[in-house]
This record gives sequence, structure tokens and C-alpha cells, in this order.
Amino acid sequence: MILIISHKEDYTSDYLINILNKREIPYHRLNTDDIGIKHDINYQSGSNIRISIDGYENFKSIWFRRTKSPDFSFSNENERAFFVKDFKAFLNNLWSSLDVKNWISHPNNIDKAENKLYQLKIAKSIGFDIPQTIVSTDKEKIELFFKENNEQVIIKPLFGGRFFENGKAKLIFTNKVKKEHILNGKDFISFPMIFQQEIIKKYELRVTVVDDKVFSAKVDSQSNVSTQLDWRKDRTQFTKYNLPESITEKCKEIVRTLNLKFGAIDLIKTDSGYVFLEINPNGQWVWIENDTGLKISDEIIKLLTK
Repeated sequence: MILIISHKEDYTSDYLINILNKREIPYHRLNTDDIGIKHDINYQSGSNIRISIDGYENFKSIWFRRTKSPDFSFSNENERAFFVKDFKAFLNNLWSSLDVKNWISHPNNIDKAENKLYQLKIAKSIGFDIPQTIVSTDKEKIELFFKENNEQVIIKPLFGGRFFENGKAKLIFTNKVKKEHILNGKDFISFPMIFQQEIIKKYELRVTVVDDKVFSAKVDSQSNVSTQLDWRKDRTQFTKYNLPESITEKCKEIVRTLNLKFGAIDLIKTDSGYVFLEINPNGQWVWIENDTGLKISDEIIKLLTK
């Protein structure tokens, strides 16, 4: 039995589940936003520790996609904050208690791999080019960094930038830093964010790694004004791309080094080579033509059923 950990609005899980249904491969989907509503989880100690999810106790493998808290009503924000914190602790306890060795990928490894500064450190150590980067609460250091990079600097959050508002997923995109943002001391907030040199792009790549298989896709983000800084801002066409062997090996190596079995890597192609931006350890893969999504799904299913 395969356990799929997801939430109700995760369409990537829907896609893979349709394939599992067609192939009659047994699975159970746990939507974390329905825990306590449609899902029952029991932890019981005795002569043996027993954990059941909707009555199922033995899982061969787990595909960890995404989680989301149930949308309960609270009388005030303090109650909501306590629930969100405690619910996250409950999930972390649950993942650590499940006696399953085959995870894609284990949440502990995903949590560590989502650290963007750690990603950059690992990427640099294995030979990737990375952007000049600063994270600081010192306004003078940020202003100096801005000047040293000819006022061509972007800003993005330390976390993935995905959040939910009124039940809908939203994203905080990469944005360009304007001079008035830096020089206006009154409105400048020294909140830790990632500042990076803006890389001049030819185009961008999304590289999906599943174990030792690599699928690379190109997006001409520079042909659309709205996607020049962040290709996620608009629906964009991806095409198949032949990644150089040296970069392919680096993509596989960073996934291995981060103890992952899956990773969605964002690269920039410049006139002189390739620049690593970040890796999403449970991100969506892009569909290229009609077969690539299926091929990636095939590789995930192979890992889950081996």
C-alpha cells in the first residue's frame, strides 16, 4: 500500500493518482487539511506501538507531496496561531513515528533542503555557479551590495513564497529592488530577505530529478515582460531541452547530497553558462508536450512500488 500525503487542492497528486487507478496499484491518499474531518489518525502504545491512518497500518512507501492545515474557525488569532503550531508539531510527530523506509522524500530531509541558503552552499560546493547573494538586517551593507551590483538586484523570500489566503494558494514572486526602496531609510524594514544580483538571462530551465533520472525543460521567460524576473507570473510554454552532461550530473549530485529522491531545480542559462537558483524538494514538474509528465510519473511510481 502506498501512502500519498497531500491536500485537497494538489492537482499534481490528482494526476499521479489517476495513473495509479488505471494500473490498479493500491494507495491511500491523506489530505492533511481533512485530518479530523474526513481522516482519522490513531497512535496507541502498548506491547507494541501502533499507528493507523483511516484504519491502515502498513505502508510500503510514502510519497510526500505537500501539507496544509484544516481550515477551522477560531475566536481569535491567538487560538489560530496555537492550533497551526500544534498541528504542525502533530504532523512532524506522525512522520517521525511511521515505520516506513521508502519515502519520496522524507519530510525531515525536505525541511532541511528547503533552506535556500543551505541550497546555495551545497550548489557552490559541487561546482554550480550561483548568484552573488546577501541576507542581512544591516541597511548599509544592503545599500553597498546594491551599488556594487550596479543597482541590478532582485529580492525574494527565504521560504518558498507559497501561502494560502481564503483557501486559495498564492505566491510571493521574485521582484526587482528599486533605488527608492534602498535609499528611503524611513520606510526601509531590515527584515531578513534574500538579495541577489540580477542575472542577465537568455532563458530559464526547470530540471526535474527523480532518483537518477533527469528531465529538463526550457522556458523562454525573456520573451514576455511579465515573466522576465519570475516565469511563474504567467502561463508559459515549456519545451524539451538537452542539458549538458556536466550540468546533468550536478543536478543529480545536489539531489543526492540533500538526501532527496526528487527535486525540481531552477537554472538560468546565460551567455557564458548555467547559474543555479534553487531547488524545490517537493515542487511541481512541468509538462512538456504530451509524454514528459507521464514519464516523470512513471519514475515516481517505480520508486514507490519497488
